[in-house]
Amino acid sequence: MTPLELNRLGYRALLDAFGFDGMIRFLRQFEPGQGDYTAERQQRLQNISLDDIFAEIEHHKPS
Repeated sequence: MTPLELNRLGYRALLDAFGFDGMIRFLRQFEPGQGDYTAERQQRLQNISLDDIFAEIEHHKPS
């Protein structure tokens, strides 16, 4: 199977499963983002301890 055939079959499967609008919504999930995720993540987490993370998890757990 050629790459073109694979793409056509994949798009057809998505179209059949989700319809046109759903297929577009699905494909948009995989568009490249902007910025530097790794640098932004390190900056956001540099002053947060594991205890802070665990406390936040406990805070959001249902009673």
